[in-house]
Amino acid sequence: MRKHILIIPGDGIGPEVTVWGKAVLEQIAHDHHHEFLFDEALMGHVAIEATGNPLPEETLHKAKISDGILFGAVGHAGYDNDPSLSVRPEQGLLKIRKELGLYANIRPILLFDELLDASSLKPEILSGTDILFFRELTGDVYFGEKYRSEDQKTASDLMIYHQYEVERIAKKAFEAARSRRKKLCSVDKANVLESSRLWRQVVGRVAGDYPDVEIIHMFIDNAAMQLIKNPKQFDVVLTGNLFGDILTDEASQIAGSMGLLASASIGDGTGLFEPIHGSAHDIAGKNVANPMASILSAAMLLDIAFGLKEEAHRIIMAVDSTLKRGFRTTDIAEATIKPTHLLGTAQMGEKILHVLKHQLLKY
Repeated sequence: MRKHILIIPGDGIGPEVTVWGKAVLEQIAHDHHHEFLFDEALMGHVAIEATGNPLPEETLHKAKISDGILFGAVGHAGYDNDPSLSVRPEQGLLKIRKELGLYANIRPILLFDELLDASSLKPEILSGTDILFFRELTGDVYFGEKYRSEDQKTASDLMIYHQYEVERIAKKAFEAARSRRKKLCSVDKANVLESSRLWRQVVGRVAGDYPDVEIIHMFIDNAAMQLIKNPKQFDVVLTGNLFGDILTDEASQIAGSMGLLASASIGDGTGLFEPIHGSAHDIAGKNVANPMASILSAAMLLDIAFGLKEEAHRIIMAVDSTLKRGFRTTDIAEATIKPTHLLGTAQMGEKILHVLKHQLLKY
């Protein structure tokens, strides 16, 4: 198989972790006789510094002609405390999602048995949890019309959804549920929001095409509570952009750390694969970031973008084997009860790559 992969390291810890996502892709290509052609591009704060634009045209062009994108993170602390800045790193990520039509964000909550004690929840509550989130990515308040009054004392963000936006992600979520436990929970706030009433109506109509999938509707406040109370009840969770942003970060603590969770942003063309953690400038350059989420994002790229399920499974098993041997980065070691071998970013990446190179796996 011959594929073009674009690497966008981005800001903060992005470059430190994506180097290991790329490394496992190179190893997989070598082992399975694939040809992966890599290119690299700027986005976010580094792009603003270099070009004045958080998403340069060159980056967008490279993205459009690639077969898959492995992305790090965008953001910089300098922008967080100055809301008056009109050009911001996050604008690059929002624009690339729009330009590539990446309307579905897929976030698996994958629990490794060795890390059950790394979560703030009891292991008996967590054990057996396997959730796949589908978060709509190009609508809602993030993209609705924004307003600020002249006296700067009033502001608003329009929460807007069109029928087709709900339909297309609902279909992807139902298709995924069909291949899993055939359960789908749609999360909204239909008792208050008109946009949520449209959401529920459309999802209910799409459900008619999937009679084999059990569907329940749940309000966002209840879903946030249930996710902590009984996460095992969920299989596929479908929700809008804002609610999905909140729920998936909450769910990251079920797994023990954001540093463990991968994600895919997909549409009908090139997909973008990234860790769910941010740029984390407070630890950038300190060799303490967890590279596992980027490595697992590379596995998702192989699976979803290229259909290479066996190769993706090899990466997941290499991560699992490394954890079984007691190796940890700081973010998960601090919450782990069992004795561990603490590794930095580069050392953990090298350890997983070593396992991937030498471990014989049976499928």
